[in-house]
Amino acid sequence: MNSDDKSLFKEAMGKIKPLKVDTIHFAKKVSKPKTHTQPKNCKKAIAQFHFSDEFEPHLNKQGPMKYVRSDVNSFEAKNLRRGIYAPDLILDLHGLDQQQAKKEIAALLYACQKEHAQCVCIIHGLGSRILKNKVPHWLVQHPDVMAFHQAPLEWGGNGALLALIELKDKFN
Repeated sequence: MNSDDKSLFKEAMGKIKPLKVDTIHFAKKVSKPKTHTQPKNCKKAIAQFHFSDEFEPHLNKQGPMKYVRSDVNSFEAKNLRRGIYAPDLILDLHGLDQQQAKKEIAALLYACQKEHAQCVCIIHGLGSRILKNKVPHWLVQHPDVMAFHQAPLEWGGNGALLALIELKDKFN
């Protein structure tokens, strides 16, 4: 800046005085540890819901894979098939073995409650059809799964399931 610019600036600013800094520093309160919270290990245990490999639900073997919990309107499966629900979360199980897939599905269902995700897409693929057959058997066992249906083509078709999840009002 040259001298003309400086003088113009001083003229424009007029008579000013610097602000007085008068910030107040509050004493930090030491909070007591909460006794009613769940320990991290307990939340982790909830996230690792144990699915039984022995359980064999009565699912329709003909046509697309679908399931609706007894207290849910059967129209919800039709809504899933039509693509009315778009998945909030997507889980791809390609390359995972059964144990890893079970843990990932349990973690996904736990995450649905945290993220308030009502619809999820689980891509199991076709491959040797092991996960294609096991994933529906696991989903039927979980109390939060209201319904599932084979996904529409845009979400994976025959190699994926769309699941509708019941969200809890309060989540710790």
